[in-house]
Amino acid sequence: MSERPTNTAWVITCSNRASAGVYDDRSGKILESALQDWGFTVTRTVVPDGPPVGAALREAVSAGARVVLTTGGTGISPTDRTPEETRAVLDREVPGIPEALRAEGAAGGIPTACLSRGIAGAAGKALIVNLPGSTGGVRDALPLLREVLPHAIAQLDGGDH
Repeated sequence: MSERPTNTAWVITCSNRASAGVYDDRSGKILESALQDWGFTVTRTVVPDGPPVGAALREAVSAGARVVLTTGGTGISPTDRTPEETRAVLDREVPGIPEALRAEGAAGGIPTACLSRGIAGAAGKALIVNLPGSTGGVRDALPLLREVLPHAIAQLDGGDH
């Protein structure tokens, strides 16, 4: 069996309205562009909230994605179900990533960052990270992700700390 390339990523936008064409998927495009700038080959998809998120996550992992970033569905509204769908796919959680993202948002003057229920973790050799649906929240996450992703991939491959 051949090794999976370390430069494959999926961006999954989790939104009833974006998936219905009510508005453009701006946050997913921001993530796609950043990942491409960092050398990743990116697949981007938009799905409705709920079970379609879990199906898209499982598809990304089975397709060999090394990084899967979701945007949307992390709040406290009744339709926000991305963390629950993600948790069902993960082998183990990596709580430090979402904790750092929430802390960074709060420190940056966004007190509502604490309302994000996003999680992160490993599913096989893929790192999955839930991000908020707002373009500001996505942009704020990019510096941390740029630093963390290469090390996380190396660790998932069995690299040393």
